[in-house]
Amino acid sequence: MKIAIISDVHGNLEALKETLKDIKNRKVDKIFCLGDIIMKGVHSKECIDLIRKNCDVVLRGNCDRHFSQEHLDIDKFKDYEQKRIKWMKETISEEDRNYLLKLPFSYEFYMSGSLVRIFHATPKVDNIAILNISNIQDKLEMFYPSENTMSQNIADVVIYGHIHHPYLDTLYNKTLINVGSVGNSFEPIRNPKKDSNSMETTRATYLIIEGEYGKKEYSNDISFKFIRVPYNIDKELEDEELNIEKENYRFELKEGIYRNMEKINEGFRKVGINPDEF
Repeated sequence: MKIAIISDVHGNLEALKETLKDIKNRKVDKIFCLGDIIMKGVHSKECIDLIRKNCDVVLRGNCDRHFSQEHLDIDKFKDYEQKRIKWMKETISEEDRNYLLKLPFSYEFYMSGSLVRIFHATPKVDNIAILNISNIQDKLEMFYPSENTMSQNIADVVIYGHIHHPYLDTLYNKTLINVGSVGNSFEPIRNPKKDSNSMETTRATYLIIEGEYGKKEYSNDISFKFIRVPYNIDKELEDEELNIEKENYRFELKEGIYRNMEKINEGFRKVGINPDEF
């Protein structure tokens, strides 16, 4: 069985449509979504509709939770974040917000003998970034269960989103995979003198996991494949005048660079890496 795992659509309708088309062409059996359907792009409502129609499992991301809360005290946020909260509440319906808030935190299944656990960011919370350069202990803890996981077993394979950057790592006979982002891909290690074409990063990215679904015995092969799908970025930006953060959104889609790189660089420094040396 082939399962496509997508994440972090962030209101990018063109990227989502092309991704779903690619998934269909590859004759995938199921589609699982790791959350963050909304925010950033202007087509959050349309993306919710497509995800509901096409996905077999949908999990809740931090943006889905944060921007859908009914009794959120916006006065405690800075002016810019207040504008984002109000904008999203005007963009999606109350029914959409209720749908997002009721989405499960995590999901798990067996594939060719491996216990696969999926969630948006970590098994405990939905808004902490575990990067490809994070330390081994932080990565190891991604496999441990929490009160938010379906079982209390230690996972063999963990697949997550949130950081918008695809990678695969192995440690202690375990496999850790980030699927990247469908609608907002970016690369954390950048240098204008060393970078390749930005299209290497800005294409919609997702993962296909293939094996025997539901099989608890190690008797069949399992494989992981990253897919990068080109889409029409300019078409996605045609309605950018409706976007309250259009400059940031255009910059991220066109350049594949996060709008707040200093936040990412702080993560590098915490693990002893100097981003100035990139």
